[in-house]
Amino acid sequence: MSHATPNGLAAYLRSSIDVLEASLAAFADERAERAIALIADALGAGRPLLVCGNGGSASDAMHITGELVGRFLKERKALNAICLSSNPATLTAWANDYSYEDVFARQVEAYGGNGGVLLALSTSGNSPNVLRAAEKARALGLSVVALTGAGGGRLAPLSDVLLDAPSRATPLIQQVHICLYHYICERIEARLAGA
Repeated sequence: MSHATPNGLAAYLRSSIDVLEASLAAFADERAERAIALIADALGAGRPLLVCGNGGSASDAMHITGELVGRFLKERKALNAICLSSNPATLTAWANDYSYEDVFARQVEAYGGNGGVLLALSTSGNSPNVLRAAEKARALGLSVVALTGAGGGRLAPLSDVLLDAPSRATPLIQQVHICLYHYICERIEARLAGA
């Protein structure tokens, strides 16, 4: 889903501002609040938050789990957040012996058996391994929160909450995702810091 971005720093920053301003209208607090409630309730009950994505979204998945296992702004207990793209032995063994399309679904089966939430990141909403993870999550009774680009792609109907950045340009979508997940981490931490 990569599309060209404007030439020149000022034009690029203007495009970024435009997408962030469009996000103000696109994300009524209700959707973000539903995502926060699902994740905070699961973590507060000791159930896992599983996070997955490919490429830059894999890095975002690691960033999110780092903020929740470690700390974002407050001193508090560690939260049960697991990045499904951060174990190269599992990823490479399963991809080599079976299928890369199932590398996240296999881990959802391993770690999600006790319920919880899958946070699925895909700028297109069509990444096969993220879709399979969402399908497995739903089959096991996990909730699915998706961060995607405009429309959500094939991930949209698999999601309990869809947070789709109003863009089709991968870098701009990822910039919105960073704002979204920082806000989600801050709110989850605020809700659970005293627990």
